[in-house]
Amino acid sequence: MEKIHMCDTYGQYLTMKEEIDAAMQEVIKSTQFIKSGKVLEFEKELSNYLQTNVIACGNGTDALQIAFMALGLQPDDEVITSPFTFIATVEVLALLGLKPVFVDVHPDTFNLNENEVEKAITPKTKAILPIHLFGQCAYLEPMLKMAEKHNLFIVEDACQALGTDYIFSDGTQKKAGTIGHIGCNSFFPSKNLGAFGDGGAIFTGDVKLASVIRSIANHGMKAKYQYERIGVNSRLDSIQAAVLSVKLKYFNKHIRARQQAAAWYDEHLKGIEEIQLPQRVNYSTHTFHQYTIQTSRRNELQQFLNEKGIPSMVYYPGVIHLQEAYQYLGYKKGDFPVSEHLAETVLSLPMHTELKEEELEYITSSIKEFFNK
Repeated sequence: MEKIHMCDTYGQYLTMKEEIDAAMQEVIKSTQFIKSGKVLEFEKELSNYLQTNVIACGNGTDALQIAFMALGLQPDDEVITSPFTFIATVEVLALLGLKPVFVDVHPDTFNLNENEVEKAITPKTKAILPIHLFGQCAYLEPMLKMAEKHNLFIVEDACQALGTDYIFSDGTQKKAGTIGHIGCNSFFPSKNLGAFGDGGAIFTGDVKLASVIRSIANHGMKAKYQYERIGVNSRLDSIQAAVLSVKLKYFNKHIRARQQAAAWYDEHLKGIEEIQLPQRVNYSTHTFHQYTIQTSRRNELQQFLNEKGIPSMVYYPGVIHLQEAYQYLGYKKGDFPVSEHLAETVLSLPMHTELKEEELEYITSSIKEFFNK
């Protein structure tokens, strides 16, 4: 058996090698490397897939920062979000002088607890920032009602959930990142749709807001050398766009491969009492950016798997409210017990589009061996 990868970006590339190589060569020959050619084509293709306006940018962190810049919030305005996420979600708020207000998450979905969100709303609250962690949507319908009632913005951190469908109570569906006022995405190589470097995108159904976002991402420019607002320099380069355009053609196939791997894990790990498997909800599909289990023996299990040549990762080993850089917010240990417990018990197993049944069998049988010892 070949080496098992946590994320097999090279193996996936080999399945599309001729197309990707040709697309990259096309960019090189065109010399249209910045904000033209393949970038504009890819924006249109992704816009058609998502049925919303798409503005490409440099990375997922930039997407979040530009989103909040576009909303025109003021210093010390409050944004409600989760302490159990990658640091970028909260980092951009701090950089803009906004105040992150944390609420705890659901123990079985890892996503914002909508009941806690409502309790945290104050006159200074201006936005809710739900994260669709690991590829499954947060429960957005109650938050949309809160946003309407309190005149709040909803900015979706959909960086791990491109391709996920949110299913409304009336049966209608929308893609993750297209439900709130703005959605943010990352094309980091390991993501559902991954580039060969950094990349990101911002989504919105509001045409005027899309125009503001596009301007901010390009130095605040209105026309060449005319600047109507303060902006940043955040661009998806054409070679990355070329790669993403090819991958987008196979995106639904790749999502199904992730879901099939997750179904294998479900079936072959379901009898182990000391493991909690990722929950499925009826309001969202799951695209499995990560397949994340919970166990009180996390560290022992990870060491055992490592000795067996099986990679695994902890996303995330430290909650944000206890990180040194965010002590100024005044939170303490015990404030968000669910998030703190998850940081000690979660373990993500290998998950990518090229997992073979032989590898899945070896991974699940090794986990069974550990718990049967």
